Amino acid sequence: MSTKDTVRIVVVDDHRIFQLGVIDELQRADPSIEVVGTAATVDEAITVIGREKPDVVLLDVHLPGGHGGGGAEVARSVGEEVRCLGLSVSDAADDVIAVIRAGARGYVTKSITGEDLADAVHRIAEGDAVFSPRLAGFVLDAFRGQAPPRPTELDLLSPRETEVMKLIARGYTYRETASELFISDRTVETHMSKVLKKLQVSNRYELTRWARDRFVI
Repeated sequence: MSTKDTVRIVVVDDHRIFQLGVIDELQRADPSIEVVGTAATVDEAITVIGREKPDVVLLDVHLPGGHGGGGAEVARSVGEEVRCLGLSVSDAADDVIAVIRAGARGYVTKSITGEDLADAVHRIAEGDAVFSPRLAGFVLDAFRGQAPPRPTELDLLSPRETEVMKLIARGYTYRETASELFISDRTVETHMSKVLKKLQVSNRYELTRWARDRFVI
């Protein structure tokens, strides 16, 4: 770390309001945590992290840009030089395991308090692993070779199709999905057409049931 008392962090999230909220909560909870950069896309994150070389990166799972790999792509790209802590609204096993396998040192959900998040940042900076209590089991099972099986059908989807599928299954409209992923409404429609065909479901309601049954949202 840069000094004994300071932990330098980068906050990566594509929702500006959430970025600002995290920064405010951390500064209130612990002034020794210094935010040295923010990013909203995979490409921005890789650039900012490479430039600032923070001690810890707070990393959302679902990010636009790059090759469609989201937070996992960022963690994989920065490697072991930077310690990443997944911070997401998602508590789906698939998301947790993906970002940990990519190299993140921990994963907490956005329901965490400012004080607990500050504590998690310091622990990650010191080399510990940190998880929200109910998520630890996913990771333990995964590294014991007992992770929830990845549905065979998911292997048929491209990374972008998977992102679109998860957002639609969570209740996003086509327009909201397009805005979230920085693509056009028509592109979302094209991806969804392919998703429905590949997964052999008829509509978004069947898709939601399919995804929930397989723990992918």
